[in-house]
Amino acid sequence: MVTSRTKPQGVAPSTARATATPSPKVPSREVVAKAAETKPVKPSPKVMPTPPLVTPLTKPIKPKKVKPVRDSFTMPKGEYAALSDLKLRAIKLAHPAKKSELIRAGVAVLSSLSDADFLATVKALPAIKTGRPSKADTA
Repeated sequence: MVTSRTKPQGVAPSTARATATPSPKVPSREVVAKAAETKPVKPSPKVMPTPPLVTPLTKPIKPKKVKPVRDSFTMPKGEYAALSDLKLRAIKLAHPAKKSELIRAGVAVLSSLSDADFLATVKALPAIKTGRPSKADTA
């Protein structure tokens, strides 16, 4: 027996469902009449914003941060020990200071000297060999 897989023509499929689209809600006459009776709301008068207490011209100007520079240098042991002594002296005066602060203070003092005094101070320093000390010197 041979069965055909095709449906006979003219027969509506029995399993097909009709899709119903929901109808949009229509407002009732009462709602439409009530909406027509309401008065439009007047916009409130615009309120001017209060001026800021501090104007941009009176704001304090922040100085730009200065980026620190890292460097290394060579100095004799005696002068390096003098930095430790100066640190202890600062602690006794109730103002602890770091080595870098002491060096910066020394640079500030040298900057304030006259040319003659500055030259005399620099000439009074003994010349040292720059660079890393050899292993024989550190032992």
